[in-house]
Amino acid sequence: MRMKNLVIVESPAKAKTIARFLGPDFQVLSSYGHIRDLKPNKFSVDIKNNYEPEYEIPTDKRSVVKELKTQADKADYIWLASDEDREGEAIAWHLYEVLGLQNRPTKRIVFHEITESAIKAAIENPRDIDIHLVDAQQARRVLDRIVGFELSPVLWRRIRPSLSAGRVQSVSLRLIVEREREINTFVPEVSYRTVIEFILPDGKALTAELQTRFKTKEEARRFLEQSIGADFRITDVTKRPGKRSPAMPFTTSTLQQEAARKLGYTVVQTMRIAQKLYEEGLITYMRTDSVNLSDLALGALKKEITEQWGEKYYQFRRYKTKTKGAQEAHEAIRPTYINKAEIEGTPQEQKLYQLIRRRTIASQMADAVLERTTITIGSNKFEDTLSVQGEVITFDGFLGVYREDTDEEQTSAGMEERLLPLAHAGDTLRLQQAKATESFTQRPPRYTEASLVHKMEELGIGRPSTYAPTIQTIQNRNYVVRGDKPGKNRDYVVLEYAAGKDITETVRTEQTGQDRNKLLPTDMGLIVNDFLVASFPQVVDYNFTAKVEKEFDQIAEGKLQWQKQIGIFYDKFHPRVVEASAFDPEQRVGDRMLGTDPSSGEPIIVRVGRYGPMVQKGHTDKENGIKPQFASLQPNQSIDSITLEEALELFLLPKKLGEYESAEITVAIGRFGPYVKHAGKFVGLPKGVDPLSLTLDDAIELIQDKRMAEEKNLLKSFAEHPDMEIRTGRFGAYIKYQTNNYKIPKTVERPEELTYEDCLKFVEESPAKTTKSKKKEPAKKTTAKKAAKKD
Repeated sequence: MRMKNLVIVESPAKAKTIARFLGPDFQVLSSYGHIRDLKPNKFSVDIKNNYEPEYEIPTDKRSVVKELKTQADKADYIWLASDEDREGEAIAWHLYEVLGLQNRPTKRIVFHEITESAIKAAIENPRDIDIHLVDAQQARRVLDRIVGFELSPVLWRRIRPSLSAGRVQSVSLRLIVEREREINTFVPEVSYRTVIEFILPDGKALTAELQTRFKTKEEARRFLEQSIGADFRITDVTKRPGKRSPAMPFTTSTLQQEAARKLGYTVVQTMRIAQKLYEEGLITYMRTDSVNLSDLALGALKKEITEQWGEKYYQFRRYKTKTKGAQEAHEAIRPTYINKAEIEGTPQEQKLYQLIRRRTIASQMADAVLERTTITIGSNKFEDTLSVQGEVITFDGFLGVYREDTDEEQTSAGMEERLLPLAHAGDTLRLQQAKATESFTQRPPRYTEASLVHKMEELGIGRPSTYAPTIQTIQNRNYVVRGDKPGKNRDYVVLEYAAGKDITETVRTEQTGQDRNKLLPTDMGLIVNDFLVASFPQVVDYNFTAKVEKEFDQIAEGKLQWQKQIGIFYDKFHPRVVEASAFDPEQRVGDRMLGTDPSSGEPIIVRVGRYGPMVQKGHTDKENGIKPQFASLQPNQSIDSITLEEALELFLLPKKLGEYESAEITVAIGRFGPYVKHAGKFVGLPKGVDPLSLTLDDAIELIQDKRMAEEKNLLKSFAEHPDMEIRTGRFGAYIKYQTNNYKIPKTVERPEELTYEDCLKFVEESPAKTTKSKKKEPAKKTTAKKAAKKD
């Protein structure tokens, strides 16, 4: 029996949603993404044959391809309905080639939302596969493969095995490294901010700030002294109308940024949730540069706003995309049905949907109307003026629905109202108190995932489909971590005057420099970045990367031939690879000479070793059997900023603290950080604890705390063998034997009743799970019974 129509999409969820809108004459199947790709773990680009890509069907896709071929042979018409971007076009082309559809009635259909009207409109207006879009995707894929496969071996030879580099990822890493170094070299400028509290004629208080900032404490003190006997008067009160306009509808970039600020989502998490909402038919396509809204959506928005808020809250707006190199003319990200206020789904899906819906509605709402008041205050003693500003919202407009956040301040963009007391020009003021506070200019902020996406978009690096995987990749490679930075205490001076009293000077302390959930370069990230910048400046050049993106756009428009552009790049790139690969084996990338040890005269070098950053004292002398000493860096130290004095302190470890229970206590630093060793057991130091300042009492307390924790999760021990225990952890009960952990079958309802023989049997039958190293080692054949006899 022949089937009339076969529709092929790239995901099962999308297939399920689309099938709801089509009748019995249509069968909808999924390709589960790409069915063909470059060969994994091979170069797969034929350089000599005009950079022809070498594709293959992955093993896990062969059954999918077989089923699709079978169903395609039964169909009268095949509809390729993958996403409408370059990646989706490439999926459609690979299906066309692999399934042999050249002589079959095949049409390409696209839609930016999965609704009944959109699907039926797409079927009524099919098109052919756009080979220019396919070429743009192939160009990106081939270029990234060339860069990755030729650069990575250079990193293996020059730095360390198993490293890798990528075209866009390396540029993103450079952004983070350069920002970190800006912060490390930043020297804050000092000034004094002066604020005075006055009493108005009616007895109400008015606080104003001096418009000038003083460079020195002496200047600030002199101003306060002059203020004590000065006459202050309001010289001007101005009221100006103002307005605030809503933010544009979401693009991929702005959605990722705002979801990070408001919901705390990572860019990967945001895209995963948005993909689910799209495939369920709840929002339009989530990879887009466009802020455009369709006429149908604009009409639905007008209806929703006027019905829910009233005519005065509606304002028609037509947005235009200004992003560098905006790709396809999609719509902005919006709900498919504006009037759908609630959806089913996980709490995360509901929150992201609400964010998208509120932003979309707000984009077509009226401006917020404000009244801004500025009061200027002068004096007979000096020319500098003081001022105070207030803002009152007289009509909330879009603000009742949505307020955009900013990266620096997680607030509603300063939209809180500040009411000022009634004041008039000419009013005399009585000085109540004055304060001059020492302040410091702020260092550049570290990147969050959201602000990095914004910077990448600003520079034209990457496209909507690449932001999330790029940021995830540099974290997966351990070049960058998303983490916290502890702050440092800083003293600042405050000069204060209160009516009838003398000027006082106090020194206060504030914490500065602390960061949470920011992108931080690792030592390996620093070394890889520095090597790439020095050896392959073109690859990590911001302008070059943006230029390549523009060339991809021109390829997609049919203006450039993709293989010719790859050739231009390769002819310049490959010679640099050859040059960078040739080096002296003794020359190590990333080594930093700190100086010499004053006591021995030996060189002190900091570098990244097999288990992380470390300091080396001395050199290897094979003839005399001399080996260098090594010391691991502490978690809060970096090869980029550690000093000679800090490095020398590390060689004070391991350090003997004393004895406890007739056994020696030692503090040291290992692969996983600082620890205390006592009676053959190890206790890790809590985060932030300096091992060099640890006392004997501190160590004893840590040992006792660990014992108490172990006693709580101990279910049973055995006289037959002291190293055999039944314990309970976060995943339930397990057997601990010597240094290994073993599963207890789920069929065991009361693990505490197991005998020693039972446990020994489970140990024999199950593989050990060690926690000492993530690296898999070949299992030793020694049995638990033999080990027990040996002990």
